[in-house]
Amino acid sequence: MSTVAHTMMTAARSADSGLTSPGELDRYPYAEAPAVDRVGIPAWDGGDPELGRVGRRAAGSRGRGLHGQLVQQLGQMIVSGDLGADRPLVPEEIGQRFEVSRTVVRESLRVLEAKGLVSARPNVGTRVRPVSDWNLLDPDIIEWRAFGPQRDNQRRELSELRWTIEPLAARLAAGHGREDVQQRLADMVEIMGHAMAQGDALTFSRADSEFHSLLIQVAGNRMLEHLSGIVSAALQVSGGPVTGCDRPNEASLAHHGRICDALAAGDGAAAEAAMRQLLTVHPEVERVVPAPREH
Repeated sequence: MSTVAHTMMTAARSADSGLTSPGELDRYPYAEAPAVDRVGIPAWDGGDPELGRVGRRAAGSRGRGLHGQLVQQLGQMIVSGDLGADRPLVPEEIGQRFEVSRTVVRESLRVLEAKGLVSARPNVGTRVRPVSDWNLLDPDIIEWRAFGPQRDNQRRELSELRWTIEPLAARLAAGHGREDVQQRLADMVEIMGHAMAQGDALTFSRADSEFHSLLIQVAGNRMLEHLSGIVSAALQVSGGPVTGCDRPNEASLAHHGRICDALAAGDGAAAEAAMRQLLTVHPEVERVVPAPREH
């Protein structure tokens, strides 16, 4: 096993057991694990019962402290439909119910406004915006939708988007012949193989996520690179048999290996074909985006 593979597998196991040393995992661009601590949820009395239902959500929070948790909770409630379009959000009321300061509420609403979930206007106040205004490519919104009532639509849409993005990225990446990147991708495949043999789904998932993010970043297209976070989010929240990356298996590992071989050979067509095969391992995907016919 390579040094990179050994280090990454050790780090993943340590993180899972709470033994990670400071900064050890910062070298890897993984989404944070689902948060356990939440803003305290007092009973919501009176005319706003929906705001007391937030505690049942399970998606992970990327934020830190009270501010990040409040963004997470309000965002989940809006995306799930618990707070419908044009619903007024009164900062004073939110602060009182969630026992946070006005500063925390104000900053949280600004973050949600930047994501297109709410709008704040003079003499009107802050209101929930319709779905058509949301930034649906925001990783947080992708995550919230994937764990809400729209989970099936979100996963289907992510699958379709990945089908569009990743085969093209694989073709372009084959023309960049950087040995350091090719070695890094090969390391990720090696890690996935060892993790699968040991039944270590966490390490497999993390190596898989880094493989796909790195592939997009090395494609040499700035606009595709901007979408790498979407693919990472998709891998984190798939939660069902949407693509060949969802569960560790021999077919998935073999397709990742073929992508690496094609990149090393500078064969863009083969890299693209291998990626399409990877994204159509499960029949559920083939019903959404059929694989190309054999000629």
